[in-house]
Amino acid sequence: MTVAVVLFTADLRLHDHPPLRAALASADEIVPLFVRDGAIEAAGFDAPNRRAFLADCLRDLDAGLRDRGGRLVVRSGDVADEVCAIASETGADEVHVAAGVSAYARRREERLREALESGGRRLRVHDGVVTAVAAGAVTPASSDHFAVFTPYFRRWSEERPRDVFGAPRAVRVPTGPRSEQIPDRGGVSGVSEGLPEGGEQAARKAFTAWRRRGLGAYEEQHDDLAGDGTSRLSPHLHFGTLSPVELVHRSREAGGAGAEAFVRQLCWREFHYQVLAARPAASWKNYRDKQDRWRSEKEAADEVEAWRQGRTGYPVVDAAMRQLRHEGWMHNRGRLLAASFLTKTLYVDWRVGARHFLDLLVDGDIANNQMNWQWMAGTGTDSRPNRVLNPVVQGKRLDPDGAYVRRWVPELASLSGSAVHEPWKLRGEERDRLDYPEPVVDLSEGLTRFRQARGLE
Repeated sequence: MTVAVVLFTADLRLHDHPPLRAALASADEIVPLFVRDGAIEAAGFDAPNRRAFLADCLRDLDAGLRDRGGRLVVRSGDVADEVCAIASETGADEVHVAAGVSAYARRREERLREALESGGRRLRVHDGVVTAVAAGAVTPASSDHFAVFTPYFRRWSEERPRDVFGAPRAVRVPTGPRSEQIPDRGGVSGVSEGLPEGGEQAARKAFTAWRRRGLGAYEEQHDDLAGDGTSRLSPHLHFGTLSPVELVHRSREAGGAGAEAFVRQLCWREFHYQVLAARPAASWKNYRDKQDRWRSEKEAADEVEAWRQGRTGYPVVDAAMRQLRHEGWMHNRGRLLAASFLTKTLYVDWRVGARHFLDLLVDGDIANNQMNWQWMAGTGTDSRPNRVLNPVVQGKRLDPDGAYVRRWVPELASLSGSAVHEPWKLRGEERDRLDYPEPVVDLSEGLTRFRQARGLE
């Protein structure tokens, strides 16, 4: 009786899962294993929203395996140690895992390979699980990665992702390996009230519904803050309850401008992965140094706290920050506006904002979070590093009737028209009735400070 181990990481699904498929083809029994990595918890990356969503994902994965005659084995500790222990207990000769992208994931693979090979076992690493196109598979002639999105998108679009695999019908698991109790969302404190449900079942329902009702209009509606025309699938991509390969194929099958725009956004995710895979230090260091002398969190303590709490006095920024706190998620345009305000208008180090986002985002992903923050701070891959998003102008463009602001900033629910985005212009009793702060900074003053700091004037 041959046994193989499938180590689940950021791929918590049964559909379109190459490591699982390969293990089932090569062994009589498999051990579906998830290790709660102590290093991730020690690093503070185990934020409550992601921990709760992960609990949903693990419970759903276990239920799917049990429907097929199997079960999920959960352990806690050092990944290499726990995998080797399982392999020794069951006599497994091979361990299958999805290829990682981050520097940490690659170090984990190296340690795991060394540990397994020292015991005469083999690690098989599979591409096309976390990304549709492997990070590093598409490169320009003169570099190890693309630093500009558009040429990357052209080359990425020429690649044909592998075929989509179905979920297995049956999974045989040895009776021996013990498992810890699978965590429950209810046991996690500090979770955002509006956090979405995790797990592959919820993910597939969400994508099916959105493909039918939202994909076609995505190009026209994805910037509409109030209309919320985005897919909201980013948490499922982060935890791997949906396959990026399947999303690319299914979207292209649907066709149309909306599908093309959505696939382009999937490519942005993979663009950031290939940047960080080539330049792992960019997770905390400037990708392109602009010689900034950012104001520290201590220097701008009151303004930073107002930004975190959604009390800056700029309604669209405050609405976005409150959405983040309530849902553990934020509309992409809101993320850009919030990041521009912190880094360009307040001139605060982008790492302060990136850390806050990672504390709350259920889709908190080092590659996309950090590289998007750097893009907006002007230290990343943006070809216009000095652009500043005016929150009033952007609010009127992306939320013209103020519905998004009124939804998240109830203090302004009685306002309409431009007053929603410029409440400080109200006078007398009308202004006094609002329990809403004055702007923490004048936009022109913030712009001047930023331009002077960058040597632009």
